[in-house]
Amino acid sequence: MAPAEPESPGQEPASQPVSRTELNAWRRGFTPQAEIWNGRLAMLGLSVGLAVLLLARLAIH
Repeated sequence: MAPAEPESPGQEPASQPVSRTELNAWRRGFTPQAEIWNGRLAMLGLSVGLAVLLLARLAIH
């Protein structure tokens, strides 16, 4: 990751890098970790759904 940019007066503090174990933590509630897992599981569900539709279409023909 790129280093944080220096802060200027009147700006919000730059974000800090987060460790992988913190990002992959299984936390409940409206947290960044929950949003990451939500995205991962949504992509998994979408992939499985498309695979099932593809296999069903191939089985029909």
